[in-house]
Amino acid sequence: MCGITACLSPDGCTETILSGLQRLEYRGYDSAGIAVRGRRGISLTKRVGEVEELVDAVSGAGADATVGLGHTRWATHGEVTDANAHPHVDCSGSVAVVHNGIIDNYASLKSELEDDGHVFSSETDTEVVPHLIEDARSAGATPEEAFRTAVGRLSGTYALAAVFEEEEAIFATRSGSPLVFGLDDDRYFLASDVPAFIEHTDRVVYLHDGDFVTLRPDGYRITDADGEDVDRSVETVDWSVENASRAGFDHFMAKEIHEQPEALRRTIQGRLNRLSDTVELEEFPPGAFEDVTQVHVVAMGTSHHAGMFAASMLNRRGVPAYAFMSGEYATLQPPTTDGTLVVAVSQSGETADTLEAVRHARDAGARTLAVTNVVGSTVTRECDDTLYIRAGPEIGVAATKTFSSQVTALTMLGERVAADVTGRVSPESRGLVEGLASLPSHVQEVLDTSPAAALAALYDTSDSYFFIGRGLAHPVALEGALKFKEISYEHAEGFAASELKHGPLALVTEHTPVFTVYTGRHDEATLNNMKEVQARGAPAVAVTDDTDGPVSEFADYVLPIPETHPDLAGVLANVQLQLVAYHAARLLDRPIDKPRNLAKSVTVG
Repeated sequence: MCGITACLSPDGCTETILSGLQRLEYRGYDSAGIAVRGRRGISLTKRVGEVEELVDAVSGAGADATVGLGHTRWATHGEVTDANAHPHVDCSGSVAVVHNGIIDNYASLKSELEDDGHVFSSETDTEVVPHLIEDARSAGATPEEAFRTAVGRLSGTYALAAVFEEEEAIFATRSGSPLVFGLDDDRYFLASDVPAFIEHTDRVVYLHDGDFVTLRPDGYRITDADGEDVDRSVETVDWSVENASRAGFDHFMAKEIHEQPEALRRTIQGRLNRLSDTVELEEFPPGAFEDVTQVHVVAMGTSHHAGMFAASMLNRRGVPAYAFMSGEYATLQPPTTDGTLVVAVSQSGETADTLEAVRHARDAGARTLAVTNVVGSTVTRECDDTLYIRAGPEIGVAATKTFSSQVTALTMLGERVAADVTGRVSPESRGLVEGLASLPSHVQEVLDTSPAAALAALYDTSDSYFFIGRGLAHPVALEGALKFKEISYEHAEGFAASELKHGPLALVTEHTPVFTVYTGRHDEATLNNMKEVQARGAPAVAVTDDTDGPVSEFADYVLPIPETHPDLAGVLANVQLQLVAYHAARLLDRPIDKPRNLAKSVTVG
């Protein structure tokens, strides 16, 4: 994905756009660019590298500009070069365009435009858009008409914004990629995500697929593809500037790891009845799921690991449940009926693969439910129901607090689904509500006492890192490995503990630390797996609450967690593994908040 930002302000727009780009770097940081409209027309600056490179290159240019747009890129078409960076312009330089998404039919459009004499300067799919606009303008269309005409020829996914030399306005639209604009008296802001302009306003309008918006000094207008007015509500976001800053931490990831106690308090707030030992979700009263016969959980990446956790928990409570990578869901075509509940888990609510899975499920007649962090996101509009995880904004590319909040929200959802489907409270649930209520303080205890930094230094020269777990600990092991590899760039793999002797054990050496996650269930079998790796000379690290029992006795190193309900031990273990990954990456001097080749949410398929 990429990051789009734009601004229209009588007080000048250049600095606002540049600061917005800096806040959007988590969406892509291969290259960045800015185009602003001043007295001399459109001024364009693009640079490979981080936004700071662009800031240095702009150096006071465009001081008189009142309207402009910027872009930070995550490459999908074309190499990482200045020429391929956005914005892109037409042959005359009179219109500049930024884009997030993929234009499927760009090759045929480009061929047609080149036959008509247009000269392209990049390898990107985006560049066809300003040339299509130029074509329409040469036929007499106004800027707004030309923008609509160009968009009408596109096939694919996009969030698009354009500025013209001759008009003080921003034209934008979306289809399959996120776009939101903010309002503040006589200023307007446009972006892929709210953090780009949260320091200026908390009043926002979330655009829907097919919406067109025109921002002018005298106001804004939202229309559909036919030019008919569309009413979209102005919402107030409950975020602050501090949410979008590091607040004294060296990295967003560290800040967000340490925000988990507060994030979890928001996740559980008003959803637990400790007197009756039950979960109470206002969105889903008793009986809401009585027609459900099976559950499919669709998600990608970290969210998929949370989905695996939820499916395992539901199965233990007697509800048939399956976790699918959403990118494979339509391909696999698992059987669905009108009793199938498809739960789509997406931090951003804009993950392209997950949205496609939702559409497939809906077409197959299934009921759909979104579990997401972002109010107004696409998944909330496309699903029948929504449960918010309430984690607050997460800027770091490596998901941390959102995983903990996803697992916690899915655990509460699972309790409600199981109670309706089975007609009883499972013995597995005994003490769960008390464990959920204590989760924020237990996570704080882990953060306050973790020896993860010392452990990371102890094993910083290892060849590989393995993570194993059984049952609900398996997805935690997978998530631990994912965090480690994505920010340290070191080889890390997660396995089901039972799988170890069926192949992975061949890779274990004395230079391969094995992190073993214990939950209080099946610990004896998992301990046997730990002894197997020790017999091959591998260092064994136990993540456990058994600090004075057999697990700690045999482990080479222990990452302790507080004693809790077995269903929740994985959440605490995951915090320890997050800290290990973070400190390992720091020792290697990795760009922790901006790991190579990755972006925060994948809004292209």
